[in-house]
Amino acid sequence: MIALDKDAGLWTVTLQRADKANALTGQMLADLDAIMAQAAQEQPRALILTGDGKVFSAGADLDEARLGLATDPVWDRLSNRIAALPCLTIAALNGTLAGGAMGMALACDLRIAVASAKFFYPVMRLAYAPQPADPARLVALIGAARTKMILLAGTRIDAVRAYEWGLIDEVVEPLDLISRARILTADALHAVPGHGARLKSMIQS
Repeated sequence: MIALDKDAGLWTVTLQRADKANALTGQMLADLDAIMAQAAQEQPRALILTGDGKVFSAGADLDEARLGLATDPVWDRLSNRIAALPCLTIAALNGTLAGGAMGMALACDLRIAVASAKFFYPVMRLAYAPQPADPARLVALIGAARTKMILLAGTRIDAVRAYEWGLIDEVVEPLDLISRARILTADALHAVPGHGARLKSMIQS
């Protein structure tokens, strides 16, 4: 249910459970974690994370969440692996981003989304804690007050507001989503090895 396409220095990772709104199972998370560990070793120039269908991900599979998946450390390990990758990472959000899936997108360097996407993280209503790294990443992007709007008040925002707040970097047409993501990787794909990692270290320092 996770597809990996390697095209020269560009890796495209796709969630493929569209019939279940790309809700993430334990096996899917394990596969994603393994792919990101592999990327850390092989060091592609750029990586795009996207999904099939009209929803990027509804978060954890509800049946598995009730059995403990919602609080499994794999979520935070996965997002931290993505954040630590030395290459350019782009979340190409083909639709709504919800719950624990938020961590993967927050960990990417850039986020682009279709206009129909919605964004919410219902940890207050469901009485779960967010992934440990997520609040700080949210604050870095949208500020403390708006982070509280999402985490404490349970606010759902659309793509336009997400762009205005700084949660996403561009709103694009659905048919243009992957092509736009690929355009954004062009410089990274042509850069000398290691240059992207050096730039990222300067930005994050």
